[in-house]
Amino acid sequence: MEITVKPAEKIEGRTRIPGDRDIAHRALVFSSLAENTIEIEGLTKTPDLLSTLHCLKELGVEFAGDGDRLKVKGKGLRGFKEPDNVLNVGGSESTAFLLTGLLAGQPFHTTLTGDGSLRTRSMKKVTDPLKQMGAAISGRHNSELLPLSIRGYDLLPISYGMPEAGSQLKSALLTAALFSRGVSEITDLYNTRDHTERALHYLGAEIQTGRSHIRLKNPAKLKGERFHIPGDISAALFLSVAATLAPHGELYMEDVGINPSRTGMLDILGRMGARISILNEREFNCEPVADLLVKSGRKLKGIEIKGEMMPQLMDDLPALIVAALFAEGDTVIKTSALPAKELDCLKSLTLELRKMGALLKELPPDTLVIKGRAKLNSACCESHTDHRITMAVATAALFAERESVIGGVESVQSSFPGFFDIMNRLV
Repeated sequence: MEITVKPAEKIEGRTRIPGDRDIAHRALVFSSLAENTIEIEGLTKTPDLLSTLHCLKELGVEFAGDGDRLKVKGKGLRGFKEPDNVLNVGGSESTAFLLTGLLAGQPFHTTLTGDGSLRTRSMKKVTDPLKQMGAAISGRHNSELLPLSIRGYDLLPISYGMPEAGSQLKSALLTAALFSRGVSEITDLYNTRDHTERALHYLGAEIQTGRSHIRLKNPAKLKGERFHIPGDISAALFLSVAATLAPHGELYMEDVGINPSRTGMLDILGRMGARISILNEREFNCEPVADLLVKSGRKLKGIEIKGEMMPQLMDDLPALIVAALFAEGDTVIKTSALPAKELDCLKSLTLELRKMGALLKELPPDTLVIKGRAKLNSACCESHTDHRITMAVATAALFAERESVIGGVESVQSSFPGFFDIMNRLV
């Protein structure tokens, strides 16, 4: 499917952003582990979340409700049933990691698989520490690739230092640690996203967190009342960039998650000259939430992004690159800290933006330079089946001299259903 994006003179209005997928995955999984029934509000049923929902149903979890609201009848830590079928997580890496951690503590056999793309991604960084905890896991390439055969046991606590930035690995290990007796400790020097720690704290787990240290004491009984899923700040950033760059207008976004491990891009945009106000700060289930007000017509300046900033910017670099195209001066991004998946995304985005006339230079060994004050032309672009590339190219196209066409835009459904409807409503 393709769509035509016309140049815009203003971005103006009030809107809500789809629910944060990272928080929603964890709300579904940890509500299933609770001792009682928990209501979840604000779900956006993307393909990834539907994979998590389907797999939990196969494990015997009962759900009631529809739309963006569900009631989850918790099974407790030991109430799951052995599934009759192979659990297929589709293309959801978050589902794969969280369920691997959960299944490592279950006293039955399960086979976990995914789509063709996910079956090429290494799971070794999570299977190795889970084996150290006592789980029996086997699979292709020395238990590195899906499908994985998992036989859970009563697990041992773990003391583990994160070898790289990765909230999915941390979340999988904390999930597995719920099935151990004793104290598990994880050192995270990268200060990756802490949605799992916040969800467990909300549900009453005995978890302590410092700047880079997490301590989880078990056994635990999880109980809660309601998860309210805030808007996904990573999705909101594309609209924030569009509103900032537009000559006229003002954008108000309600109930956006402002978890400190996710707001690095807001800080960067502020340093570049954007005017984004954080209003009505409050908290949903231990997650900070606010409304965002973005003023248009701002002149941005280029900036240097260094490696230590990357853990908070991992998903948000495509939006940053679009902002940098129209800034005064160059923006320099050091990419050495990025995993291969993110580097591939940047290469594909660079290719598409060059079609529009953008000047981006890759300097060896690990530097991307974005030339500012871009004069973008009409182009026919592709999404590379990546939702971030779709939204980034569409945002840039709003400020091209003539309309552009983007193919493969159905990829945006994986994170921001209705993105183009909202954009058309605001211009």
